[in-house]
Amino acid sequence: MIIKNYAAIIAKELDLQEKQVRNVLDLLASGATIPFIARYRKEATDSLDEVQIGNIRDLYGKLTEIDKRRTAIIDSMTAQGQLTADLEKKLNNALTMSELEDIYLPYKPKRKTRASVAREKGLEPLAVIILDQSKTNLQNIAYQYINSEKGVLTAEDALAGARDIIAEWVSEDAKIRERTRYIFAKESVITSKVVKEKEKEGEKYAGYFNSSEKLSKAPSHRILAMFRGEEEGFLKIGIAPNEELVLPLIQKQYLKAQNECSLQVEKAIQDSYKRLLQPQMETEMRKIYKEKADKEAISVFVTNLRQLLLAPPLGQKTVLAIDPGFRTGCKIVILDKQGKLLHNENIYPHPPRSEYKLASDKLKRLVLQYQVEAIAIGNGTAGRETEYFVRKIPFERDVVAIIVNESGASIYSASPIAREEFPDYDVTVRGAVSIGRRLMDPLAELVKIDPKSIGVGQYQHDVNQSLLQNSLETTVESCVNYVGVEVNTASKELLSRVSGVGPLLAKNIVTFRNENGPFDSRQGLKKVPRFGDKAFEQAAGFLRIRNAQNPLDSSAVHPESYHIVDKMAEKVGCTIPELIKNETLRKSIRLEEYTTSTVGLPTLKDIMQELAKPGRDPRTHFDVFEFDKTINSINDLKVGMVVPGIITNITNFGCFVDIGVHQDGLVHISNIAHKFINNPNDEVKLNQKVLVKVMSVEIDRKRINLSMKDAK
Repeated sequence: MIIKNYAAIIAKELDLQEKQVRNVLDLLASGATIPFIARYRKEATDSLDEVQIGNIRDLYGKLTEIDKRRTAIIDSMTAQGQLTADLEKKLNNALTMSELEDIYLPYKPKRKTRASVAREKGLEPLAVIILDQSKTNLQNIAYQYINSEKGVLTAEDALAGARDIIAEWVSEDAKIRERTRYIFAKESVITSKVVKEKEKEGEKYAGYFNSSEKLSKAPSHRILAMFRGEEEGFLKIGIAPNEELVLPLIQKQYLKAQNECSLQVEKAIQDSYKRLLQPQMETEMRKIYKEKADKEAISVFVTNLRQLLLAPPLGQKTVLAIDPGFRTGCKIVILDKQGKLLHNENIYPHPPRSEYKLASDKLKRLVLQYQVEAIAIGNGTAGRETEYFVRKIPFERDVVAIIVNESGASIYSASPIAREEFPDYDVTVRGAVSIGRRLMDPLAELVKIDPKSIGVGQYQHDVNQSLLQNSLETTVESCVNYVGVEVNTASKELLSRVSGVGPLLAKNIVTFRNENGPFDSRQGLKKVPRFGDKAFEQAAGFLRIRNAQNPLDSSAVHPESYHIVDKMAEKVGCTIPELIKNETLRKSIRLEEYTTSTVGLPTLKDIMQELAKPGRDPRTHFDVFEFDKTINSINDLKVGMVVPGIITNITNFGCFVDIGVHQDGLVHISNIAHKFINNPNDEVKLNQKVLVKVMSVEIDRKRINLSMKDAK
C-alpha cells in the first residue's frame, strides 16, 4: 500500500482529492497502465485524464527519490556521529531536495577546501572569535595564531584563514541559502557574450553576442539556444542578480558590531558570496531553468508528435508510393489495401536521364493494372517536381496524388525493423513502402520509427534525452491506445504499444496469428503464450477484432463490461447487434439502473457512446491537399504572394509551414492570425492546411518569413 503522506502531499501539490491520488497510486502499483486507468477506471479516479495521472506518477517518483536521499543522508550523519534529534526532525520535515542538501551541507564530507586547510592550521577558534565580534584587540589575538610549521607566517595569514572558515559557514547557512536562492530565482539576469575571436565562426548565434534579459522571463527556446552556443564554445553565459540584492541580507544576519572583527566578517561575507554562494546558486539556476526549458521544449515536441501520430489516415486503399530522386531516379512501390508490397521498380522522369514519356507510360500501366486509388509522393528531394510530373499524367481511372512528409523514412529503411520486415529488399524499396504506408495509416507506420527522428521537435538534441525519450514513448503509447489496434492486421511494433502488451507478448501474438490464423474473438487472445489474466485486463479493451461474432469485440467496450450490455439488450428485448443499430432502443435505457459499487455513470456513458459508433476511428477525416502549381522552388517566391501551405512543426516562437519549395517558411508567433493567438480552442495544429503570405525571402540563407495575417 502507498504511504498516506505521499497521497496527501501530491493531492495538495496538484490540487486533487487525496482519494483520487491514493487510488491512482494503488492502481499503478498493481501494474495498471495510464491509458487503462484513464479509460477503464474512471470511477476510482473520478475521471482523471492521462495527463493528470501521469503527473501523479511523476510527482510520486520525485518524492520517493527525495526519501531515498533523505535515508542516505541520515545514514551518513549517523555513521559520522553528527545526527541529533533536532537535525533528524529537520531532515524528516524537508519536502524538497534543495532543503535536504542545505541541511546536510555543513556535515557533508568534503574534498580539501580553503576552509578545511585553515582548520588544519588551527584557525577555527580565531574564526569563532571574529564572528562573535565582541573583541577589539584583534591584531594582538591574531598574532597568537602565527605558526611557521603550519604555514601561518603573519597575523594577516591567520586572519585570511579565519575569513575562509567564516566564508564557508556563511555559504552553508541554510537560511541564507534559502533567501539567496529565492532572489536568484526571481531577480537573476542571464547575460550572453561572444567568446573573443569567435564572432565569425559563431555567426549563427549573433543575436546572443551581447544580450541580457531577466532569467525568469526568458523564453525556453532562447535559454536552450544560449546554452547550446556556450556548449559549442561560441558564447559565455552568466546568471546572477544585482549583488546589492543579496549582500545586505547576509550582512544583516551576520554583522553585529562596528569594529575590527566586523570588518573581517564583512570581507568574509563578500568573499563567501563571490567565491562560493554566487557560483553555487548560478549552477542551481542553470539546472532549474535548463530543466524548465527542457520540459517546455519536450511539451512542444509531445504536442506535435501527438498531432502527427493522430493525423487522419487515408484508410485501406491500394497505393502507389514514390520515393522521389533526380540522379538515382524515383523508386516506385505498389501496396495493397493492407499495406503488403506487391511490386517495385524505378522510373527516371527527371534530369539527368529525363525519361519522361517512359516513366509516364509506366505509371499509367501500373495504376490500371493494380487498380491504384492513391499515389503517395515523398516530400524530399525532387518531391515537388515529381508531384508536378504525376499530376500531368492522364490516368485512365480516378486517382489522387498526395505529398507525404517523409521525415524519418530513411531512418526506418535502414533499421532492424525494416530489415526484418523486408529482408530481400534494399533501403530504397523500404523507404518508399514507409511513405505509402504513412499515407494509409500514419500511426501504424510511425510507431516503427524513433520519435526523435520524425523531426517535429524544438531543440530536441539539447534537452534531457532520458526525459525526452520517456515523454515521447508515453505519447506514442497514448495515441495507439486512443485509436485502438486491429489485432489481426497490426504489426508487432504497433501491438507492443498496446496497454499491457509489450514487445515479447506482441511477438507471441503475431506468431500465434501466423500459425493458427486470425483471431475470431477477444477471448481467443488468452490462448497466446504468456497472455495471462492481468495482460488481458490491461489490453483487451484497446484491441479490436473486426467482424467478430460478438460485435463488442470490435469496439472499445471492455470485456469486463459485456455483461452490462447483455443486461441492457435483455431489458429492452433485443440482440446486441439490434441495440447497436437502433438509436431509439438505446435512448430508452436508463443508465442509473445499471450502476453498481464499481460501475458508475462515467463507464456507462462510455459504453453508450461506443454502442452508437462501435470501433469508430477517432481520427479526423482525410482531406487532399495541393500546393500552388506555379511555385516549385524558393526562387519562384515573391514578397506579397499568398500561397497554400501545411504546418510541419510548431515551436514556442511560431510555426513552420511547407509551401512546396523544399524549404519550410517560418510564421513568427507575432504573425500568426489573431484567432489562433486569442482562442486556445482554435490554435494552430500540425498538418493543418493554411494560407500564408510571403513577407521576405533570403535565397542565400534559405530563409522564408511568412505571415498568416491578412493571407486571403
